Amino acid sequence: MDRRRLRVAVIFGGRSGEHEVSLMSAASVMAAMDPERYEVVPVAITREGAWLLPEDAAGFLKEGIDPSRGWRVGLLADPQVRGLIPLPPGAGGTEAPAPAGTPAGTQPSAPAVLREIDVVFPVLHGTYGEDGTIQGLLELANVPYVGPGVLSSAVSMDKVVMKDLFTRHGLPVTPYRGYRVHRWRREPEAVLDEIEEAFGWPVFVKPANLGSSVGVHKCRDRAALQAGLDDAFRYDRKVIVEKAVPEAREIEVSVLGNEDPQASVPGEVVPSREFYDYRAKYLDDASQLLIPAPLTGEQAEEIRRLALAAYRAVDAEGMARVDFLLSRTTGQVFVNEVNTIPGFTPISMYPKLWEASGLPYAELIDRLIQLAIQRWQEKQALVTSYDPDAAAEGGGAGE
Repeated sequence: MDRRRLRVAVIFGGRSGEHEVSLMSAASVMAAMDPERYEVVPVAITREGAWLLPEDAAGFLKEGIDPSRGWRVGLLADPQVRGLIPLPPGAGGTEAPAPAGTPAGTQPSAPAVLREIDVVFPVLHGTYGEDGTIQGLLELANVPYVGPGVLSSAVSMDKVVMKDLFTRHGLPVTPYRGYRVHRWRREPEAVLDEIEEAFGWPVFVKPANLGSSVGVHKCRDRAALQAGLDDAFRYDRKVIVEKAVPEAREIEVSVLGNEDPQASVPGEVVPSREFYDYRAKYLDDASQLLIPAPLTGEQAEEIRRLALAAYRAVDAEGMARVDFLLSRTTGQVFVNEVNTIPGFTPISMYPKLWEASGLPYAELIDRLIQLAIQRWQEKQALVTSYDPDAAAEGGGAGE
């Protein structure tokens, strides 16, 4: 990492219901990166999972391209490569047309090997990006990457497991239950009876492993609950059902750091619709972001404290946004969820909250990259082999 500029691969898109949101976030992240400090390498992942070369990725971000044309790119789980390698046209068993200008009967020449990626900035929301899978690949490749690691990403992605952890740590959460699709198909009436008896109305139904309010429904009766479960199970084999918080306000806090995380000022989302669904988040501009949130000093400090506690409960590092529900009726505050790769679009709360806390967008990107490198450097000092003879000579506990 001794070049004048760090080579940062920004990975976006992906096989997720949040594909479009990822494209918007990635465009903002790359636009904010200082070209004097960073050489940005855009890497797009199509809906089918194909990784596109940087020149194609840039076009994909703007208007979309046919991923079957030309060379693709791959990341090997090989720490001696530590970078991207080109994959020829037709890799994977499909015949692809040669790029325009290639003489008949010849293969296009391979692009330069894209090795020596210094840092990866994954801007992949949802499945196969925010759930620990891409993080596991990057760990195998021994490449520094922005955001929480494998464990934190996985448990934060699964809303049921995440709330189990919050409960274990004594954090306030709304009553909830998880359901799997096999039980729903086998005994739907029993599931509906169980939810109605446990929670009453209204309830929220959400895919357990998705974000951006995709597949989320507020259900006020049995018919709406059945329809909501049917739709949520289209996106995931597991769903979470939660008792609705009466007159809920949506409060969010951005957290940044590894061993000594810091919490931003809280912000409030005032949705243009009944709740902050996908349309209110990304398709209209009527929702309001109140920064800082109109809270008492005591409320703000308690929410910031809970944000750090939730961050530590899921063992997060680098960054996360912690979301809360605050009841206007009772004044109770509940930890709703941790987002380990929060939105970075121009209207996203995570960068806006840090800007309001005194950390501008470009400096936030710098800090996230520094945290990624710091964690990677600490891991390089760890011993990855075991010599029992040397261990015996050194003694141990119990002697």
